[in-house]
Amino acid sequence: MAPDAVPDELLARIRRFHEHTFPGVQEQFQTLIAEGQHPTILFIGCSDSRLVPYMLTGMGPGELFLVRNVGAFVPPYDGSAGFHGTSAAIEFAVLNLKVSRIVVCGHSHCGGIRALYEEVHPQAKNLGAWLELGREAVLPVQVTEEALRRTEQRAVVLQLERLMGYPMVRTQVEAGRMTLHGWHYVIEDGEIHVFDVNSGQFIPASVASHSGHGPYVEHLSEPLFNEIDSAFNTHATP
Repeated sequence: MAPDAVPDELLARIRRFHEHTFPGVQEQFQTLIAEGQHPTILFIGCSDSRLVPYMLTGMGPGELFLVRNVGAFVPPYDGSAGFHGTSAAIEFAVLNLKVSRIVVCGHSHCGGIRALYEEVHPQAKNLGAWLELGREAVLPVQVTEEALRRTEQRAVVLQLERLMGYPMVRTQVEAGRMTLHGWHYVIEDGEIHVFDVNSGQFIPASVASHSGHGPYVEHLSEPLFNEIDSAFNTHATP
């Protein structure tokens, strides 16, 4: 290395994995290659670097089928062909991998959600279009931390409802072979709040009786995420 060369920290990290970490899990990966992957959970999470699915769930290789994007959004199912990476992953997870759970995980301090209330950079054409997938969750109020938290949670439920528009998902859910889970990870507390479809609320996992379920209920006719706390009406922008 030249005296003035900058050390390549990323190269050092991948070398450490190969030399020190991998030998301890090599047998596990060889089994996953020989027997194939059989994850039971499709985890749709925000791309935020502070959201670490394996750390949150305590799971390891082969246990989660991961989809990451800005905001943890789910495109609507419209039957059209195109480069819909998230939609393709949902179809693959349900039809090929036969997952029995789908988790949609949003989080506190989400930049994607905050961007719904701000101007998007003019060069970010794809980002601007993508953010429209969360537009229905936006509240008609001035931006506060509480409003952002509510929007983050509403966006999670909106994605759960969109999932029910996928025929293969609805079929499995209505047959009782699949459950949908809405999570809101509060980064500063290190705790996931799970969506309870019966109460329409997010409940801290430390006191919840389940890991989240919804949004499907046979008698449900109105979108759950459209429930707006009356307290927000006093803060609404004229």
